Amino acid sequence: MRSLKDFARSKSFHVIYLNTGSCNGCDIEILASLSPRYDIEQYGIFAHQPNPREADVILVTGPVAEQWEEKLVSLYRKVPEPKVVVAIGQCSCSGALFEDGETDPPVSDYIPVDAKIPGCPPRPQEIVDTLLQVAPRVFKGYGEE
Repeated sequence: MRSLKDFARSKSFHVIYLNTGSCNGCDIEILASLSPRYDIEQYGIFAHQPNPREADVILVTGPVAEQWEEKLVSLYRKVPEPKVVVAIGQCSCSGALFEDGETDPPVSDYIPVDAKIPGCPPRPQEIVDTLLQVAPRVFKGYGEE
């Protein structure tokens, strides 16, 4: 028999997003996806989970700054399975203009990335669409009796 928590998690998931040194352009687009125009919560996606132990999806924006190298791996380990990582923006996908300097992109060098959303910054609709595409990976195991 499924627990109440498993039933609830089979219908919605929680997202934690990490800015690992970006210019905040991608962060603004994530916040725009919460606006009434895109209304990401209508799909059961709750995009502001401050506790990694209760998150299902990690959104990472920006190149990996030096102070984030160890923290990123630590936070990744705290998120329970099944978990999905989405790299948002060109900086987290490849480094873009931050390729040289005090950062060490891409994010996939530190943690496994399941989906990438390139762009500088990507549009909110692309973020919503990608989260809906990765939803089956998050729900895997919760729908079983």
